Parts: sequence; structure tokens; C-alpha cells
Amino acid sequence: MSHEIHRSHAADHVDCSQTMYRIMEYLDGELTETDMAQIAGHLDACGPCLEEHDLEMMIKSIVKRACGCEEAPPSLRTTILQSYSSYRTSDGGYVEERTEVRFDER
Repeated sequence: MSHEIHRSHAADHVDCSQTMYRIMEYLDGELTETDMAQIAGHLDACGPCLEEHDLEMMIKSIVKRACGCEEAPPSLRTTILQSYSSYRTSDGGYVEERTEVRFDER
């Protein structure tokens, strides 16, 4: 399910926090064409976000290479995404969000 990115100033503006919040969906091609283009535009203009993007790409590549033949349980992605999120804001601040998620796997 794809969600529209909320715009904060201009209709085509995406800030750092929005970019980092959606970076995995961007890397996986799970966004609308419009959202993909907006994030790509932000990455072209923002060095710190581009560095984070490149780091996430490298991690995905390493995980794929190491675990490419194994299939993760369906709840894994949800657990990872809900358990921890951190990103830098456009004003240089740092935001951390932590949510505890537990699955009863009987």
C-alpha cells in the first residue's frame, strides 16, 4: 500500500525527515512515480540524505548477498520498521522513535 507524501511548504518539496521516513520504500520501488521523483530530487540536492541513501543501499546489498537464498518470515519487515526509526531533520536535528512490537508465535 502506497501513501502520498505530505508536503510541508511547496507542492513539490520533500524535506529530510520525509525522505528518511520513506527511504526503504523508495529503495524498494514501492512509492508512486510522483513520490519517487520528489525523493530523487531531494537526494540530488541534499548530501546528508544521499549519504544515508547510499548506506541503506549498501546494507540491503550485503543482506541480499548473505541471505538471498533464505526467505524471511512475513512479519519481519513489519517488526523492523515498527521497532525503530531515526532520521535527521532539515535543520540538522536528530529524531529517534522507538515502538515495541511483540508477536505471539504459537
